[in-house]
Amino acid sequence: MGILWTIIIGFLAGVIAKFIMPGDNEPSGFVLTAILGIVGAFVASYLGQNLGWYAPGEGAGLIGAVVGAIIVLFVWGLASRRA
Repeated sequence: MGILWTIIIGFLAGVIAKFIMPGDNEPSGFVLTAILGIVGAFVASYLGQNLGWYAPGEGAGLIGAVVGAIIVLFVWGLASRRA
C-alpha cells in the first residue's frame, strides 16, 4: 500500500509543482506531470529517510512530495537548457 500511496500523492504533487513553477522548457501533458510528481515523491521519500525525517519504509507526505517534484522540475529545466 505504501508504493500506491506514494504514486497517488506524487501525482497530486506533480500537478501542484507545475502550478508553482510553470515554464516553457518544462514537461507538459498528463502523463509527464504524473511521472514528474511520482519521481518527486520518491526523491522526497528517499532524502527524508536518509536525513532521518521519515522512518524506514515511511513515505513523504504531500508537502515533501511537492518539494521533491519542484526539485525534479528544476533539474529537468537545467538539463533541457543544455541540450
